[in-house]
Amino acid sequence: MTEAENRPHVIRYAKGKRPQFYEAPGMDAAMSMIMVLASELSVLRDRLDSAERVAKASGLDLAAGIETLELDQAALEQREAARQDFMTRLFHVQLKDADEAGQAQTDDAFKATIHEIAQQ
Repeated sequence: MTEAENRPHVIRYAKGKRPQFYEAPGMDAAMSMIMVLASELSVLRDRLDSAERVAKASGLDLAAGIETLELDQAALEQREAARQDFMTRLFHVQLKDADEAGQAQTDDAFKATIHEIAQQ
């Protein structure tokens, strides 16, 4: 079972205002995404290096094996699940903002806004 399958499907966000480091709108979100990508790339490079070293020590031509590999449906689905988990982490800030915006737009808030406008 993968790490993503072991986690509950509950999106949890930290409460409160996030610190803002850049004045330009969206720059903090972009930097967050860049840092997620950088950490994923670092892990990927380490794992690839490990795989190449293990293969070389075992006398395997890893590069040729990768070029001829044909994945079955289960492997394709597993890769897609991992890709979706990665995208969720990559767009975490945007998903949180969308969730907060959705919660702010309740029927009661809408009716209160209409009532406020009507009172003017």
